[in-house]
Amino acid sequence: MLKVAVITRYFPNSAEPWQGRSAYETLRVLARKAEAQVFFPNAVYPSLLKPRSRLYDKLDHSYCPAGVKVQYCNYAALPLVSRPLNGRTAARALLPHVRRFAPDLVLGIFVYPEGYAALRVARSLSVPVAVESIGSDINRLGDPMCKNHTLKVLRDADCLLTMSEDLRRKALAMGAWPEKTRSLLNGCDTSVFRVANRLDARAKIGIDTAAEVVVYVGRTDVKKGLRELVEAAVALHPARPKLHVYMVGEGPDTPVIEGLIRHHQAAGFIHLMPRCSFDEVAVWMAAAHIVTLPSYMEGCPNVVLEALACGRPVVATNVGGIPEILSDRCGRLVPPQDPGALAGALAAVLDAVWDESDISAHGSRSWNDVADELLDVFESLVSARRATAHAR
Repeated sequence: MLKVAVITRYFPNSAEPWQGRSAYETLRVLARKAEAQVFFPNAVYPSLLKPRSRLYDKLDHSYCPAGVKVQYCNYAALPLVSRPLNGRTAARALLPHVRRFAPDLVLGIFVYPEGYAALRVARSLSVPVAVESIGSDINRLGDPMCKNHTLKVLRDADCLLTMSEDLRRKALAMGAWPEKTRSLLNGCDTSVFRVANRLDARAKIGIDTAAEVVVYVGRTDVKKGLRELVEAAVALHPARPKLHVYMVGEGPDTPVIEGLIRHHQAAGFIHLMPRCSFDEVAVWMAAAHIVTLPSYMEGCPNVVLEALACGRPVVATNVGGIPEILSDRCGRLVPPQDPGALAGALAAVLDAVWDESDISAHGSRSWNDVADELLDVFESLVSARRATAHAR
């Protein structure tokens, strides 16, 4: 059985149990087909210099989501100052632990610093390395040294994986090798996210059966297009008094969105709901007429795939990898930061008749599909490395 060491912080942990869901779901299935272990590099700051936003100071090193083994590895860091060195420092801290695991391959998820650390660890162990980009790691490069480290990983990894073809094109423009780069779309848990009765779902969460329901699931973040969603709902409501928008999740901009709702006196039909479990997300989607994601920037968002698997049409922005998974067959695409276009698309989708079985078939890609494709990549890399070693 192939042994895969995964170096990443993009993974559920005690500070942010919802973090890195796509990585977790993929690795949870992969761990049934290969021996996979996550090595979580955790930056530790001096007590007097800890960033105010620091969440990981009291990280529970015994925290381990079901189905995947995790080992936490601390390394010393300084706010901002050490960032260009974090990849190298993390690699030094990780190396003895990964060496004891004796992997056939190293996977780094997030290009810098994790992918850079994975590259150095894999070179030290003479095994192949794959790096997965999630989007923000190459869309926002930071200081010049971190940018150089990122570009090195894109060029030197034995395989670069991206969550969308759009992201792959960006990586190629930055110097990644076409023959070593592959897009690998996310999936979803099709045993949880599937077509279910709308009225039963509404009964579970207490939603009026006669309401026209639009659901957003994700962080309460203005970059997710929530200002525009509020403005679109306010514009639609006079003509559609049964319209209700539910924003399910939590985040840094909750006060901003609350203020906007108050400003428009829209609390009667725009509702901020707390974050919920994955199973509960499926209930919210089943209860909806539409799931929306009006983000400014995305990779391959799970929420779109999950909504489609539930048979619900989606209204989302034409950014990142969203156009690769959404078409007029199962929803509408709109430009970002355009509340008028968003309102028009929501109205059009509410007025249309949709075949939920057809939508669900369109969005039926499972985590098992993703894990199988990932395992094929890993086995090819390991086989090629062994063949090269044998030829010598």
